[in-house]
Amino acid sequence: MNHALLFSVFIVASCGLAYELIAGALASYLLGDSVTQFSTVIGTYLFAMGIGSWLSRYVERHLVARFIQVELMVGVLGGFSAAALFFLFVWSPAPFKLALYLAVAGIGVLVGLEIPLIMRIMKRDLAFKDLVSQVLTFDYLGALAVSILFPLLLVPHLGLVRSGLLFGLLNVIVALWAWWLFRAQLQPFGRLRAQGATALLSLLVAFAAAGELTSLAEAQLYADEIVHAESTPYQRIVVTRWKNDLRLHLNNNLQFSSRDEYRYHEALVHPGLATLPNARRVLVLGGGDGLAVREILKYPQIESVTLVDLDPAMTRLFASAPPLRKLNQDALLSPKVRVVNADALQWLEENDETFDFVVVDFPDPSNFSLGKLYSAAFYRLLDKHLNGEALAVIQSTSPLYARQSFWCVVTTLESVGLVATPYHALVPSFGEWGFVLAGRRAYRPPASYAVDTRFLTPEATPGLFVFPGDMARVDAEVNQLNNQVLVRYFEHEWRQVIR
Repeated sequence: MNHALLFSVFIVASCGLAYELIAGALASYLLGDSVTQFSTVIGTYLFAMGIGSWLSRYVERHLVARFIQVELMVGVLGGFSAAALFFLFVWSPAPFKLALYLAVAGIGVLVGLEIPLIMRIMKRDLAFKDLVSQVLTFDYLGALAVSILFPLLLVPHLGLVRSGLLFGLLNVIVALWAWWLFRAQLQPFGRLRAQGATALLSLLVAFAAAGELTSLAEAQLYADEIVHAESTPYQRIVVTRWKNDLRLHLNNNLQFSSRDEYRYHEALVHPGLATLPNARRVLVLGGGDGLAVREILKYPQIESVTLVDLDPAMTRLFASAPPLRKLNQDALLSPKVRVVNADALQWLEENDETFDFVVVDFPDPSNFSLGKLYSAAFYRLLDKHLNGEALAVIQSTSPLYARQSFWCVVTTLESVGLVATPYHALVPSFGEWGFVLAGRRAYRPPASYAVDTRFLTPEATPGLFVFPGDMARVDAEVNQLNNQVLVRYFEHEWRQVIR
């Protein structure tokens, strides 16, 4: 009997941590700033667990029946929480945060009740020291198991909605198992079995239909038809299409529209690379869609391009899906291109290769894990990989909508001794967008372009380096790893733009 209950501790601990991780990941996907979301979700959850543990003292009779009821409630609330929150965000985002923290608090209170009830059920057969050590051992083992499985197996293969429903099913199965173990004591509580069967059936039906439900919700979230959607350990990838317009969204943020991405990628690559006729080796950090690589490969003198992108799902998608391959002109399949799936900061630390031109095309610094890639430490490391006359170009968010964020990137590059030359271009899908060229020498725009361009011309290029009054330089701090001031600038400024 005790062994069965200890295994139940393992399961309920796994489920409790899983609901916490799912809520934090869902909030990060939909609201951004993963550090803030995980921190506040974990804090709320642990506080609620403390309340649940305190409330357990008032449960004095029918402990097994109460434990089964708590398990059923956790299974239903926790299991359906991710799906319910996702649908709420799609149809009415305003109350999402309130609903999120109410759900986390409710689950936390119920989870806080579980372990004290199990310990009181088991105490008649075990000495106190053995009881505490065994229960806590299985509790921690359950937490370890789910913390490993969550990013490696559950999110990539099941997604957040199905993962939530799976753990809800496990809670309900524990409840039904407990009912079976103690059925002789539970005759007065005949409804428990029916309640458990109803919860089990509801979760099974939802689990089977989760794919269709998620697709239905995402169809409302995105204005256009979804042609590809997948969750990876790093992000949610969604590709939409309207007529001949393909759009890539990462964690609900637009990355490009095929109607005008050429403006962005021409502006990103050619002002720098066109001034380097002797460039042979190019490094691209980020840019897993291969669109910057497409522009680089227009230069016949380029001998090799190393693309370092964190997410293998991104590079695999853009090297295999026919419409996306057509868009990047099979850039990722070129024999000149080497694709490396790794963290860019770590890769730079572990490699000593140098390059003639570097393209830094990361997503905007919307959270601390991305903000480190815009830090002085990162740019100091980047400088070590530049050949003598080499240039690096960094996408640097909008100098119009996120003015202080943009100039923070410039200030940070200058703080490590690089000569920074900022410029901007209009990309209709995003508005005015900013870039910074960095090297060890003063930059001069090219007098001509030796490759075909749709947007850039030699005559128009000097104008990209002129900033009107509403985008002119403003004071900004250096973005250091230990302060991540850029993330705070970015969050504050874009909050004024996106309602």
